[in-house]
Amino acid sequence: MGSLLEELARRQAEARQRIEELGRHLAEVQARLEAEEEGLSRLLIASEVVEEILSGQGRGAADPVVGSEDAGSADAGQNGLGSEAGVVRRGVVTVPPWRADLEPSVLPRAYRDVLEVLADTGRAMRAGKISAALGRGESAAAVEGLRGKLRRLVERGWLRQDEPGLFALTEPVARQITR
Repeated sequence: MGSLLEELARRQAEARQRIEELGRHLAEVQARLEAEEEGLSRLLIASEVVEEILSGQGRGAADPVVGSEDAGSADAGQNGLGSEAGVVRRGVVTVPPWRADLEPSVLPRAYRDVLEVLADTGRAMRAGKISAALGRGESAAAVEGLRGKLRRLVERGWLRQDEPGLFALTEPVARQITR
């Protein structure tokens, strides 16, 4: 009887060792997966920015251009971003940080659409469901492109992320939209 119990104990120890090894391997794969997802997200965002630039979007009141083509203009000197030695500096802010005096109308259309979807549902949603509600589908490319926008809205105070992957309007923005 003793050898049977010893064999069971040995097999249990081996199983635990395999489980620990698989857990370490899983953690490594998960870290690699997250790094690849982040890289894909950055590439999708870069593609969207290039498409916006090439299509001429981002030139309205919602996307203020800082600086001036005219090196001698008063505005260029006043904001500190004018030209120096003939070099013109420009910057485009597509998603300004949220402030009480800003309306969602300052955001580009794609970002306003996200806010509207979240306002309509009145609850937190995952990127895939938001993408589907926007009519973009739930493909990996569509969701990853949207996820970049959602993160930007979180960073700038328009949205909150209650738990990983779950996005909702911040209270002030929700009040602003529902009035």
